[in-house]
Amino acid sequence: MEDGTVEQVAPENHETPVEEEENSDLVLDLTSYQLHDLQGIDFPSSLIELDLTANRLSTVDSRIGLLSQLKKLSFRQNILEDAAVEPISQWNEISQLQELVFRDNKLTKIPDVSIFKSLVVFDVSFNEILSLTGISKVSSTLKELYVSKNEVTKMEELTHLHDLQILELGSNRLRVMENLDTLTNLQELWLGRNRIRTVNLCGLKCIKKISLQSNRLTSMTGFQECVALEELYLSHNGISKMEGLSTLVNLRVLDVSSNKLTAVEDIENLTKLEDLWLNDNQVSSLEGFELAVAGSKEKLTTIYLEHNPCASSPNYSAFLRQIFPNVEQIDSEIFS
Repeated sequence: MEDGTVEQVAPENHETPVEEEENSDLVLDLTSYQLHDLQGIDFPSSLIELDLTANRLSTVDSRIGLLSQLKKLSFRQNILEDAAVEPISQWNEISQLQELVFRDNKLTKIPDVSIFKSLVVFDVSFNEILSLTGISKVSSTLKELYVSKNEVTKMEELTHLHDLQILELGSNRLRVMENLDTLTNLQELWLGRNRIRTVNLCGLKCIKKISLQSNRLTSMTGFQECVALEELYLSHNGISKMEGLSTLVNLRVLDVSSNKLTAVEDIENLTKLEDLWLNDNQVSSLEGFELAVAGSKEKLTTIYLEHNPCASSPNYSAFLRQIFPNVEQIDSEIFS
């Protein structure tokens, strides 16, 4: 799963020059300077945020470990290896760090971040990490964990993360969903591009977003108890039947495109459904379709059905517009 960044724009009217100077002492953004080291860079002792994204750093500057006010630290998109980041485990002065990003480096294992007792966000995506060994040392205060695009084969050492809200493990080598039962506050689970064959949510009921795109699922059963679920992404699997969906009354987005579905079923109760992606399946006829989507007739704004045999039916688009009076998009066609 990609994290978004919001560009900070300075207000047009500054109250005083002092305010601008104070802000520069709080945030230091060195993104895309192509720095090989940080020699010659002054670090104000009052720094709260330090962003070193998109440089050529192969070591971590020990002076960073003395910035006692630091809350956010990003080494995203550098060339740091395991040995280079080992010193951070001794950085007592910044033990109150809340956000630590090592995304897109050359790590092969989870760094020791046990010293950071208030960590909320931890990102080690886009590395070469082989296992989650070491996650057990991460503070239980963690709310967001990103380990996508690595070589992880097993979901483990997660059980202590009771406050975790977002777990991103997409693009790894996972085969089994497991060890999730204690993550009772989890709201988003991203597991796309793995090798998972069976859904097992271990009793999670508060979760709102789930992605299992591009796995090896042949059935979509297993979501029945996730009654808070709002977005479900199951495209590019081998699912042949729509089932286990009728209890998901809060569902707004359902993506079951690129599967082996032959009929639209089990969604007639979904009155909040806004986006329905059914393209690239084997739905042969629109007969009974209106009844199948009865609950979402007023709410649905986007539907994809292209690359199904039924999409070649005469007046296909007009038929769908008649069913869904508030539809804004059918396949690639957008209505004003």
